[in-house]
Amino acid sequence: MKTSRIISRSLCALAAMASALAASQPAMAWGANGHRIVGAIAQEYLSPQAHAAMLEILGTETLAEAAPWPDFMRSDPDEYWQKTASPWHYVTVPDGETYDQVGPPPEGDALTALQGFADTLRDPAASLSDKQTALRFIVHLVGDLQQPLHVGGGEDRGGNDVKVTWFGTPTNLHSVWDYQMLESQELSYSEYARWLDERLTPQEMRDWASPDPKAWIADSAAVRPGLYPEDPKLGYEYNYRFKGLMEERLQKGGLRLAAFLNKVFAPD
Repeated sequence: MKTSRIISRSLCALAAMASALAASQPAMAWGANGHRIVGAIAQEYLSPQAHAAMLEILGTETLAEAAPWPDFMRSDPDEYWQKTASPWHYVTVPDGETYDQVGPPPEGDALTALQGFADTLRDPAASLSDKQTALRFIVHLVGDLQQPLHVGGGEDRGGNDVKVTWFGTPTNLHSVWDYQMLESQELSYSEYARWLDERLTPQEMRDWASPDPKAWIADSAAVRPGLYPEDPKLGYEYNYRFKGLMEERLQKGGLRLAAFLNKVFAPD
């Protein structure tokens, strides 16, 4: 009896720790593999000019390899990563409003960061190091804006405050969309990217390949309200309902990243 009580207390403590850790995790859209999927799809649709510029800036580093870098660097204790760049991974657009109505906060957001990094890539005087940072950030932030909860409503930190369980494990809604639903498919990023790319139709390519970040933001904000579950116990049923939408967001991310880079590197 004493042993069983000790085990029971230990399990409760572990569950509490898991819940606390999930709640404290920073917003990292898609996780590393989701970002790699977006990058891998995008690389297939780069214009010759954009592909040449990518090789000049990143060398042998692919867009898939570059994509998770800004999240990796969030562990750097430097103020740039801990404070300056932190707000660049999301935007805030309350229900019923548009980005133009709300505008960016003083510290900036994903859209202002994208615009600034695009300017860096176009600047012939920018250093190679600055262009590498800019390109890696652009690859990442385009992916961020396709994750609907990175276009938050301003009330629950993009679903981070919405406590749920995923197949019995305490977590939050943001983490489910960032990586838990994606990783539960048990595919490598290269397998997933290939499958999603092969499914794209010519009509989807035309309809989804917008280079306009404000259009992506409006798209994410439109689907965001439907992601919130009535029952916080998420598992097979939630995965069944939203797996297709998750995959569509990744496909859109790849096409939109390519469109954005093609515009940035388009000949004058």
